[in-house]
Amino acid sequence: MRVLLTGAAGFIGSRIAVALRSAGHEVVAVDTMLPAAHGPAAEPPPQCHLVDIRDRDALKPLLEGVDVVCHQAAVVGAGVDAADAPSYAGHNDFGTAVLLAEMYAARCTRLVLASSMVVYGQGGYDCPEHGPVDPAARTRADLDAGVFEHRCPIGGERLRWHLVVEDAPLRPRSLYAASKAAQEHFALAWVESGAGSVVALRYHNVYGPNMPRDTPYSGVAAIFRSQLESGQRPRVFEDGGQMRDFVHVDDVAAANLAAVGAGLDGFNAFNVCSGRPVSIMEVATRLCEARGAGEPVVTGQYRSGDVRHIVASPEHAAQALGFRAAIDPRDGLAEFAFAPLRQPSHT
Repeated sequence: MRVLLTGAAGFIGSRIAVALRSAGHEVVAVDTMLPAAHGPAAEPPPQCHLVDIRDRDALKPLLEGVDVVCHQAAVVGAGVDAADAPSYAGHNDFGTAVLLAEMYAARCTRLVLASSMVVYGQGGYDCPEHGPVDPAARTRADLDAGVFEHRCPIGGERLRWHLVVEDAPLRPRSLYAASKAAQEHFALAWVESGAGSVVALRYHNVYGPNMPRDTPYSGVAAIFRSQLESGQRPRVFEDGGQMRDFVHVDDVAAANLAAVGAGLDGFNAFNVCSGRPVSIMEVATRLCEARGAGEPVVTGQYRSGDVRHIVASPEHAAQALGFRAAIDPRDGLAEFAFAPLRQPSHT
C-alpha cells in the first residue's frame, strides 16, 4: 500500500517508516521539522518531504494515490501554562482537521492516528470498600506529608490502581492531553460523517534508541539516562511507586504496521502498551544496575499536576489487531541504558 506518514523524521515516526518499508509498503514521508523536536537547523532526512500539514496546498499533491495515512506529527509535552494552548491546538488539532479535510478531498478513507494514554487522565482506581471510583484530587497537604496515593472520594480509603480499558471516559488533564482527545474527536466525527475509518493508537510511555535527549520530547527514561551520563544518580519524584507501562519504540512501530494492515471499519481505539506495568523506581533502578551506578535518589518532591498511576490493558489490541508487544520493559530498559540518544535541540 501507499502510506502517507506524518512526523516521519521523529523518534517514533522514523521507526514506523522502517517497519512500513520493510513490510513492502510505499511510504510518502513528511515532517515539519519543528525546532523543539529536531533542533534549530535540522534538515529532513532523505526521502522525507519538508511539509507543514496545516498547509493545504503543500499537502494536497502528496495525498494522490495514498491508501492510508499514518498520522504521527504532534507537539508533545504537558505544557507550561495556558499560553501554550495555541501551539497545541494549532499543530495538533488544526493540523489534524486540515489533514482530514484533504483526505476527504483525495478520497483517502483510512487513518491511523497516534493518540496517547494521557487522554484517560488519572487512570483507573478501585476502593477496597466501594469498588471502582473516580479518585479525589490529591491534596497539597497529603503530598507535603508524603502521602502520594489517591484517596476514595466516598470514605477516604487508599485506592488501588487497575488496568484501563479503551471504553474508559476521556478526561484530559493537560494541554497536550486535551489536544490528543480533540484529535480523536475530530477523527470520530470524520468517521461519523461517512468519510472513512480510523484506528487511534493510545501510546503509553514510549522509549528506545534515538529517544530525544533533554527536550520537551524527552520521557522520564531519557531524563534518567541523561542524569546517569552526567555522573548523577537518577532523581525519582514522590516515592518512586508511580506505576506506568513502558513500551519499546519498535513495538509501537509494529502496532502501527498492524493497524495499517487491519482494514477495520468505523472508529477503533487501542491501547499500545507492553502489558507489564513497572514502577518509576524500577525504571531508574534497572538503568542504574545496567550501567553499574549507585541506587536512584528518592527525592519526595512532587509536581502537583502529575498522575499517580496510569496503566492499561493490552487485550483489545491483541484480539482485534493481533498485536502484542514483544519486548519486556525489564529487558528493553537494560538495553536502553546504553542506546544512543538524539542530541538536545539547542546544539
